[in-house]
Amino acid sequence: MSKEKFVIGIDFGTDSVRSVIVDTSNGDEIANVVYYYSRWEKGEYCDPAINQFRQHPLDYIEGLTYTIKEAIAQAPAGIADKIVGISIDTTGSTPVAVDKEGTPLALTRGFEENPNAMFIIWKDHTAVKEAEEINNLAHTWDGVDYTKYVGGVYSSEWFWAKILHTLRVDETVRESAYSWVEHCDWIPALLTGNTDPLSIKRSRCAAGHKAMWHESFGGLPSEGFLEKLDPLLKGLRNRLYQHTFTSDVKAGTLSPEWAETLGLSENVAIGVGAFDAHIGAIGAEIEPYILCKVMGTSTCDMLIAPTEEIGDKTIRGICGQVDGSIIPGMLGMEAGQSAFGDIYAWFKNILMFPVEYILKAGLLDKNDKDDFVKEISDRLLPELLREAEKLPIDDTGIVALDWMNGRRTPDANQLLKGAIAGLNLGSDAAKIFRALIEATAFGAKKIVDRFIVEGVSINGVIALGGIPKKSPFIMQVVSDVLNMPIKVARSDQTCALGAAMCAATAAGVYDSIEQAQKNMGNGFEKEYRPNPESAKKYKVLYDKYSKFGDFIESALTSQ
Repeated sequence: MSKEKFVIGIDFGTDSVRSVIVDTSNGDEIANVVYYYSRWEKGEYCDPAINQFRQHPLDYIEGLTYTIKEAIAQAPAGIADKIVGISIDTTGSTPVAVDKEGTPLALTRGFEENPNAMFIIWKDHTAVKEAEEINNLAHTWDGVDYTKYVGGVYSSEWFWAKILHTLRVDETVRESAYSWVEHCDWIPALLTGNTDPLSIKRSRCAAGHKAMWHESFGGLPSEGFLEKLDPLLKGLRNRLYQHTFTSDVKAGTLSPEWAETLGLSENVAIGVGAFDAHIGAIGAEIEPYILCKVMGTSTCDMLIAPTEEIGDKTIRGICGQVDGSIIPGMLGMEAGQSAFGDIYAWFKNILMFPVEYILKAGLLDKNDKDDFVKEISDRLLPELLREAEKLPIDDTGIVALDWMNGRRTPDANQLLKGAIAGLNLGSDAAKIFRALIEATAFGAKKIVDRFIVEGVSINGVIALGGIPKKSPFIMQVVSDVLNMPIKVARSDQTCALGAAMCAATAAGVYDSIEQAQKNMGNGFEKEYRPNPESAKKYKVLYDKYSKFGDFIESALTSQ
């Protein structure tokens, strides 16, 4: 019998899902397939004007099926028989209402087109009011503050706020929802054939960071707390879960139905799921006190430390500290920015307005118009980056805030809005764009500063995601602002690789995720080092950014 063993790591992102077949002996990628969600691409079930972002479970099922089957088809003959494990990561918090069988309501009759019956993805901010109510109650609740392990501030992006908002606004969902399941819990449940919401293995990562689960609480917040928050939550706690599991644990094995569909063995181990940034940190070979930054449309910043070294210390303003949420046996800490690359995309869309709308007047035929718009769209940001890079650091006089999608960390506040100051008639597109880049770097520094102020060391930085791969100028700015070196993970698919490492551990190929990292890690492709002179100049601008942010938050933000 062949000793070769392969696993599949699956990364469910905001726009697409990717499946990667990986050799467990060395981390080599055998096949890599991506699927873009068809309904999401069309903007279905989303309303950006009210910050509503929903995804249909069929997008996930179709993407899961296609990418695994196509990856197997691309792999050398015989690989399918040697696949021993599958693990997944997803965005989060991305919960969905389910019936007693654990079926998302959007897959049941009458709810097929109801956005409230679909997965409420991480960037949905419709529950700002509910998050504020959770914070107010938690901070006055007798005996325990259930937000103490999530930085002291509960976000509208998270589990309970989204559930409560949905129950309030949609009576049909309220009457039909038996329980709620995170996306990262539902996919392993689906693959194993056990979707019973009372018995599926729930992710420690999702529960601890987004649902206020903690062992010292006896699990989730108490029934009394939830009922006081809103009587609509009465009884739901008993239909959720008490125990949680880390990502080295096997959720089960592939069901006969899915084994037949995918052409795989029923013996394939299915690992417990977790969130993309946490799994990406595993793939990037995170180590204690090395900040791992997943940098894309937003950022998620991961940090681990031996649990005994942090002890009972609670860290204000972050997105949670959870034992085992990244590496079992280590305290996992999460922070992040609600928008990073999304800010650059926002500015690009503003500049593209005349190109896209004036051309509607019929100056060109449709084919010429489409080609023209595409060429400008493809070249716009690279040209802006080149021009912005030419500008001296302190030349623009512009200061911007990176709060276009609210603020995640430190101190989550989704009511905040972005702002730009210091404009004059000489403020051209490149100068504004440079200020936006600097703002995103300053937002990154706020996170580092908070950890340090709270007594948690940062001894280095690892970057992964699209921006570290594509934008040397942006990465150099971030390195200069942080005044720290930044290593860039070599793998193009670090989250999927991390999921593959978890799959190899859940399947028993390795005894621990650390062993899987050592054998399957891809290392680093480059390192950015700070320029001392640039770091000094950015320190002055950072002070201006901080003062500007304090003013906007205190004087111009509606509560």
